[in-house]
Amino acid sequence: MNDFHWTQLLNPEFYITLKIGGIQLGIYIVLFIVFAETGLFAGFFLPGDSLLFLAGIYSRDLIQNIIILENDFSNVLLLSLLIGIAGVLGNMVGYWFGEKSGYYLFKKEDSFWFKKKYLVQSKDFFEKYGGKAIIFARFLPIFRTFAPIVAGIVTMDKKKFMFYNIVSSFAWSFVLIFAGHYLYGVFLEKGIDLKKHIEVIVIGIILISTFPVFIKLFKKPKVKSE
Repeated sequence: MNDFHWTQLLNPEFYITLKIGGIQLGIYIVLFIVFAETGLFAGFFLPGDSLLFLAGIYSRDLIQNIIILENDFSNVLLLSLLIGIAGVLGNMVGYWFGEKSGYYLFKKEDSFWFKKKYLVQSKDFFEKYGGKAIIFARFLPIFRTFAPIVAGIVTMDKKKFMFYNIVSSFAWSFVLIFAGHYLYGVFLEKGIDLKKHIEVIVIGIILISTFPVFIKLFKKPKVKSE
C-alpha cells in the first residue's frame, strides 16, 4: 500500500490482489463489490464483468484465503458459487429498496421531473418481459444495478423475480469466471500470460459489455407511417 495511487481504484486487479498487513483481502472485496454493484444505488460505477473475468484468472489465490483446495476445478467452482450468491443477495436488497420506495412514488404527484405514467408503463414492461429484463441486465453495466430496484418499484412478482435473479446471477458468475480461468490456461500454453495484459483485457471487456448499451441509446426510434 506504500506505492498506492488513486488510479489503481480503476483497475479490478487492485481489488483482487489487495493485501493489508500481510492479509489477503481479495476474496472479501470481490464479494462485496459484486453485492454492491448488483443491489446498491452507489454501486453502478464499480467494476463488474472485468472483475469476474480477472477473478477467474486469480481463482486459486482468491479461494486459498478461505480454504485450500488442491483440485483446480474445485477452486473455480467454489468461487463461482460464492460470487453467484453475492449477486443474488445484492439483487434482493435492490428489490427490497425499490419495493419500499415504490409506494411513495405511486403516491407522488406528477411534476416536471416525474410522470406516474412512466412508472405504470415500467410495471407493465416487467410483468411482460420481467424475466428477460433481469437476465439481460445482469450482463450489462449500470443496468444490473438498477434492474432489481426497478423490479421492486413496479412490484414484480417476488417468486418470478427470485427465479430469474438466481438464474441470471449464477449464469453471470459461472460464464465470466470459468471463461477467465480457462482462457488464461489456453493462452498460457501458447506462451501468452494474460496477467501481463490486464489493462488490455479490462478495456476490451468494458467495450464489449457496453457496446449494446450505446447501440440502444443512439438507435433512432422507428417512425410509424400514417
